[in-house]
Amino acid sequence: MPSRKRSQKPDESSIINSQTTISNLTFRTDVTPSSLIDGSKDLDMGANGPGLKGDYKSVMLLLLLYVLQGIPLGLAGSIPLVLQSRKVSYSQQAVFSFVYWPFSVKLIWAPIVDSLFVPRFGRRKTWLVPTQYAIGFFMLFLSSHVSAILGDADEVDENSPPINVYFLTAVFFMLNFLAATQDIAVDGWALTMLSKRNVGYASTCNTVGQTAGYFLGNVVFLALESADFCNKYLRSEPKSHGLVTLPDFLFFWACVFLVTTTLIALLKHEKQGHSTENDELKCGVFDTYKQLYKLLKLPSIKAYMLFALTYKIGFAAADAVTGLKLIEGGVPKEKLALLAVPIVPLQILLPWVISKYTSGPRPLDILLKAFPFRLLIGGTVFFFIVWWTPSMKSDNGEFPLYYYVVIILVYTCYQIPLYSMFVASMAFNARISDPRIGGTYMTLLNTVQNLGGNWPSTLALWMVDFLSWKSCVGGTGSNLELDCDNKVEVKACTDAGGHCVTDIDGYYVELIACLIIGFTWLCLRSEKVRKLQDLKEEDWKCPATQ
Repeated sequence: MPSRKRSQKPDESSIINSQTTISNLTFRTDVTPSSLIDGSKDLDMGANGPGLKGDYKSVMLLLLLYVLQGIPLGLAGSIPLVLQSRKVSYSQQAVFSFVYWPFSVKLIWAPIVDSLFVPRFGRRKTWLVPTQYAIGFFMLFLSSHVSAILGDADEVDENSPPINVYFLTAVFFMLNFLAATQDIAVDGWALTMLSKRNVGYASTCNTVGQTAGYFLGNVVFLALESADFCNKYLRSEPKSHGLVTLPDFLFFWACVFLVTTTLIALLKHEKQGHSTENDELKCGVFDTYKQLYKLLKLPSIKAYMLFALTYKIGFAAADAVTGLKLIEGGVPKEKLALLAVPIVPLQILLPWVISKYTSGPRPLDILLKAFPFRLLIGGTVFFFIVWWTPSMKSDNGEFPLYYYVVIILVYTCYQIPLYSMFVASMAFNARISDPRIGGTYMTLLNTVQNLGGNWPSTLALWMVDFLSWKSCVGGTGSNLELDCDNKVEVKACTDAGGHCVTDIDGYYVELIACLIIGFTWLCLRSEKVRKLQDLKEEDWKCPATQ
């Protein structure tokens, strides 16, 4: 099986979102960037070769393919913000969060994509071409139906038709499933599309292209779709709508996908792989699954999985719910998305700075040191920010400039422990991977890491409504004592002339619970995590390769 450079943000993605990290204010980090795994190889290859001579067209094509891959990921990351502005429940947000899972579990079908193909058409084009056509047609379908699914009204009340979140989730889940499959094909094709001396640039194309695609599908779309943003910055005469709508955006990128895929199918031909890839072709799909099964039986891997699936629980509420709570507090979704822009340079530089401290034999020590700082910022500072937000909103719905400055500073501080933990975990993965089955091994480890971020985020979103207590005030008669825990009770309250108020917000309950769980985990598990670094190299090797 050919070497796989990364697991899943989206993944990403390259650097994109679990539920978008810090809830859509920053790009995802649940998708392992290739540059963090193979960074040293990239630098070596770039330094020793005579530049990109002969590979310029291939690099441009790879960048294009990764940009296209980031578009559906960015759109999926923007939908929760749109849903929040349409007053959907947090349990419905939890349902939609499943759209991020395909990139986290693509290990399940990656061996099939790597091993089954039509030789005459091309090993990677066999999957790339039909997958990208499918993405294009899905976007065409969505461009015609997304308005009906989401509703056309900007102002949503109890009389508005309900949003079909389950159907929306199913469509975007399939869209991200196709994007994850395209990612497998493109990662593999990059190994042969570039000359051997420049193959290390594949990870650079991955990180730059997918991040750019996510930025276009998320930040740029939300800005151009906002009437307020366009009227304030892009128009001389105000209008009631943005420069683009979601159907327009989907239709445009559907056409780009279809045209690009057709040109690739007709004009781009695959070339014979390098010797390292040809050697790996001997490992078929069933052999790969056997390797995975043997790895999962190792005591060291079982201990690692327990660590990777549990250590992110304490950050679930802060990462998955905070951004949505800010929107609920009145922060415009397009401005929340634009706040990511000044943080991007930090996100690019931090991994390289932190990698200097995680390159030794004990990278998880850095993770454990950063752990309490991330917990405290997420559990206390985020608590204050969300509580403070409604009081900062003026009568005309605007927020003062210093409010946004505070938000950026807080999230910037949060990035430091977040990326310290992320880079440390990736460095440990690279250190323990058996190089003889490095692609399979690394993908397994990163898949477990991604799942460890996704399931707590989904659970945190679902639990917000369950842990919240609302009551009806201002009504008349018996309805005065009604709760507002479901749509029927909300309607009964409004029919009686009352309105619902939140007595206990489940978000704050979750933050406190996550803070307690996080520090409990740190006390009970930190020593066992340190012992993972003391295991011998043989303890991590697949039995078949010892």
